[in-house]
Amino acid sequence: MPGKSLFIGILSVLAMVMVSMELSFAADSRSAVKKARNMPEIRGAIVYKAYCVLCHGERGDGQARATKLYEERGLSLALTPHPRDYHEKVIREGGTKVGLSEFMPAWRDELSDQQIEDLLYYLDVVRDPVARGEVVFKTNCVLCHGVKGDGKGRASVLYNPPPADLTRSDKNDQYKIMIITLGGATMGRSEVMPVWGEQISAQEIRDVVAYLKTILVVPAPESLPIVDE
Repeated sequence: MPGKSLFIGILSVLAMVMVSMELSFAADSRSAVKKARNMPEIRGAIVYKAYCVLCHGERGDGQARATKLYEERGLSLALTPHPRDYHEKVIREGGTKVGLSEFMPAWRDELSDQQIEDLLYYLDVVRDPVARGEVVFKTNCVLCHGVKGDGKGRASVLYNPPPADLTRSDKNDQYKIMIITLGGATMGRSEVMPVWGEQISAQEIRDVVAYLKTILVVPAPESLPIVDE
């Protein structure tokens, strides 16, 4: 019967549309999150923050809490254009092996080969605020905002309203710094947006905002420059 065939055809089209809509709103898969958070730079950042940041600083520029303890000014990684094998030797064998500071320890007995390899990956990006910001984002933000920043994190289905799609944000950098630092409730937004200023540093917040500018798919709203402290 023509009417029956038409009805079945309409149902098929509706089913395809519903599946398409479901896929378009689907949260990140577990494998997608695992892949995003298993970058060697992310693992290396964990090592760097545990062992290196006190002396070399968050930007690798030697501006750190321990800087004043040393008379020499050789703590900056940003001004050492050496190949990776040089840095690996310094990390494994200590500063005196290459004529650097005696205060640079030999980490070979405390760090595994994998940790050292990951750390070398992070040293490749430690001078780049966008790359540092990607590490911060994929370490702290993907559960809600998604691997792509599109609001489709694995936890997004738990919230109403859902997490913001940061790829289409109409907020400027100063607003983003404030809401990340102070949390959603303070800014009149979602109460489940944490007060990240209590958990990550001001530099990490500036870095993640720098990264967020690179994932926008709409023109970025006007902002004042993000200035490092």
